Amino acid sequence: MEVCLLCGSPQSAPFVTSEDRLFGIASGMYSLVECQGCGLVRLSPRPTPEQIAGFYAKNYWYAGGRMQELYRRIVLRDHVRFAAQALPGKGKVLDVGCGGGLFLRMMKERGYDVLGLDFSAEAARVAQEQHGVRVLVGDLTSSGIASSSCDLVTMYHVVEHLPDPALYLRAAGDLLRPGGALIVQVPDRDCWEASLLGIHWTGLDVPRHLHVFRTSDLCRLVRSCGFEVVREKHFSLRDHPAGLATGVAPSLDPVVRAIRKTDANPATGLVKDLLYLGLTATALPFTLIEAMLGKGSSVTIEARRK
Repeated sequence: MEVCLLCGSPQSAPFVTSEDRLFGIASGMYSLVECQGCGLVRLSPRPTPEQIAGFYAKNYWYAGGRMQELYRRIVLRDHVRFAAQALPGKGKVLDVGCGGGLFLRMMKERGYDVLGLDFSAEAARVAQEQHGVRVLVGDLTSSGIASSSCDLVTMYHVVEHLPDPALYLRAAGDLLRPGGALIVQVPDRDCWEASLLGIHWTGLDVPRHLHVFRTSDLCRLVRSCGFEVVREKHFSLRDHPAGLATGVAPSLDPVVRAIRKTDANPATGLVKDLLYLGLTATALPFTLIEAMLGKGSSVTIEARRK
């Protein structure tokens, strides 16, 4: 019998049923249900590890070209700033689900000792060859990283993809030195964009998001794993404007286009890039306002061991 990750209740109600609207990788229909005990939304029935592997394209992490890297450098600055505030005295940073490694490179440029972890061997190769950062391939719970060896562990859009995110959070706690910090970011379904876009809200991302959190859900989960939440942030320059743009016009999103292989020629791709950039810029004021009111489409927390 399936039970809720947070409260253990077996009682749930239908929330939404959807196909893989964003990437079209996973065939069939999938159901999200809402726990009747605490309100956490989850994918049900729980998929097997083999099914989960089939939800992702090989280029899911998607590095892109020079223009995309320049854009990501700009929008990743608030990630870097938030992380630097959590670890002002430098130290070792582990980024779980690091993808192509640009965030780690930016932290390395600030003087931090950095290490990445990702399931994708290709992402690890790009991170090492293009950005000069070391990346391990595998699972955090069996990574071989020494206990109490990290000053900061970051998980940007990771835990919503995990069947049991508590295992990862506890593993992160074991890796942290005394006084070390954990940063976790997830989509926040208690946001204006979810109400506005409904099933088209990218924070659902059926079926890859196995849990769909609210801020209160994430804080409850993190506390249950032995952490104390010390800071919240409800805006992400990287994720919010682009996420709204993708929800409105997914066919313009460069990642969606790369996975679906829809660009027939470079000229068409350039036009779509410019349209997407314009739509993202147009979305910025709305996303700033919703974040100021605590209704941003993601939440980032800093937590420390109790």
